[in-house]
Amino acid sequence: MLDGLGALAGGRARLWRWDGRALRVAAGRDPGSAPAVPAAAGPVPTPWGTVWLEPVNEVEGFWLELGGLPEAELPAAAARVLPLVGALLGAERQRAFLAEELTSRYEEIDLLYAISEILGQTVRLDEATQTIAREVSTVVGARRASIMVFDEGAGVLRTVAARVYREQRVLAFDPTQPDVAPSDCGEVRGYKGQAFLSVPICYGAPGSPLRCIGVINLTDRLGGDRFTLTDRKLVTAVANQIGAAVENARLVERDLAQQRLRQELQLAHDLQLKLLPSPSVLLGDAEVAARCYPADSVGGDFYTFSRLGRGRVGVMLGDVASHGFSAALVMALVMSAAGTHAAASVTPDETLSALLDSLGTELTSTEMYFSVFYGVLDPLTGRLSYANAGHPYAFRVPRFGDPERLEATAPPLGLATAGSIQRRQIPWSIDHDLLVLWTDGLVEARNAAGEPFGEQRLLATVCAQRTEAPEAIVRAVLEEAEAFGAQPTDDRTLLIMRI
Repeated sequence: MLDGLGALAGGRARLWRWDGRALRVAAGRDPGSAPAVPAAAGPVPTPWGTVWLEPVNEVEGFWLELGGLPEAELPAAAARVLPLVGALLGAERQRAFLAEELTSRYEEIDLLYAISEILGQTVRLDEATQTIAREVSTVVGARRASIMVFDEGAGVLRTVAARVYREQRVLAFDPTQPDVAPSDCGEVRGYKGQAFLSVPICYGAPGSPLRCIGVINLTDRLGGDRFTLTDRKLVTAVANQIGAAVENARLVERDLAQQRLRQELQLAHDLQLKLLPSPSVLLGDAEVAARCYPADSVGGDFYTFSRLGRGRVGVMLGDVASHGFSAALVMALVMSAAGTHAAASVTPDETLSALLDSLGTELTSTEMYFSVFYGVLDPLTGRLSYANAGHPYAFRVPRFGDPERLEATAPPLGLATAGSIQRRQIPWSIDHDLLVLWTDGLVEARNAAGEPFGEQRLLATVCAQRTEAPEAIVRAVLEEAEAFGAQPTDDRTLLIMRI
């Protein structure tokens, strides 16, 4: 290149570079010694003759030498060649800069790709962020790094990954603030160095504004320089990926927790239904069919029946106020105590009184109550003896005629007082009469038009099927409720018995 420029000038050309102490040959043949640096452009005597030395203004530190011409022609020749040399050196420097920039961009792209791979392959956030903290600090040249994530439950920032930091930090944090200032993060309070970079980790679901969910801190840059705008842009891109990963990890954790909860609820549902006795308990003494459907996984409806000797059968059905877990716990207590009191008592009112005595403290402390019907059918005397603590859905359905409501003899347990529970007796036609008990969730369920299924519709279906087996009658009632389009919002229980 210089030979061509020298020929263009009519002489020879050489390029020198100032290294701070002397000129060094940058392009052209090395003459073996360097000329002295002049104070300004001009002729300089050298062992190989007088030459023209002039600085290349476009590129600092470079000098152009022209020789092989008469001294009077040298300034004009330099004026012709110097702009071309400056342009060529500028282009070369720009090419070197772009090559360095491409190398830097390649490292950044490679980092972003590596982080995408890490986040795509790792479900546990603590494992992924530890690797990310190491990789990011390496690329931007930071000795120390930490990643902190907002703990929504505790309302604090927690360190989930750190490089060089020796302890985990827990810091108060307000995610509603739009900016995260380094001094607010606590990691750098008292930090005396110059190189510090703190970038918020933000995430916003589609259609929602961005919210800050954490922060990346980088300190102690290698070489002591400050972090550049390019470093901030790179770390911001990483922070955006981490933000999405944090939300994904939380969704995965929440989904796993919901799966465990569903499994536990299903187990609770199955265990509660197992507390209810099978109709086979009364096989040979009575025909009975029953269904219990909690509105939630567990509920407060219950029923039980037992043999009392000499063909007598005891049957109990109740409804704890409300539904869900609190009602289910009371229901379990009632079921636990009911069998014991039924076997130990002589009459239904004694059974319910004993039940009230044993559960009174729990009912008072929880401010709960339940309605309950308990009856004893005696085939030898042909009578039903019962006590009804505020349960309105108890009926005798005879072979012919209208259903007879078995009226309440006391308030619901939890509202009733000691000694207030009374007993009644009515005649019972063995093999003909039906005992029909249900809870309010069955008749209060409404269809799309808002109309309740209702007591009359249920009793009409029972009466139409009264000669059938109890199992067939229960099935007919539930099919009628489903055809009606009833949408239950409370526990539903139905029990039909013939003795």
